[in-house]
Amino acid sequence: MIVDERTYQVAPGKMQEILELYEKEGLAVQMKHLGKPFGYFVVEVGEFNHIVHMWAYDSMADREQKRERLFADPQWKAYLKKAAPYFVRQENRLLKSAPFFPIK
Repeated sequence: MIVDERTYQVAPGKMQEILELYEKEGLAVQMKHLGKPFGYFVVEVGEFNHIVHMWAYDSMADREQKRERLFADPQWKAYLKKAAPYFVRQENRLLKSAPFFPIK
């Protein structure tokens, strides 16, 4: 299993708006293609105005196939157009669990 960790820096003062937009227009279509998120967080201490979410995949091929389907979906494309102005920066990491701590 791999975990895709995504961190988004949100423009100051726009956190509530992007969370509402995502809940209303992004979450369902993303879950339709990727499944339930492994985790979805808002940073409370540290660098403010950050959203961190994680998605678990069986393999790199699984991730690639699911994300291809997501990015082909017109609903997702429409959401991205609306959401893009809210974000200042994005960081993405692919994580693999240590051999002594398997994720199930």
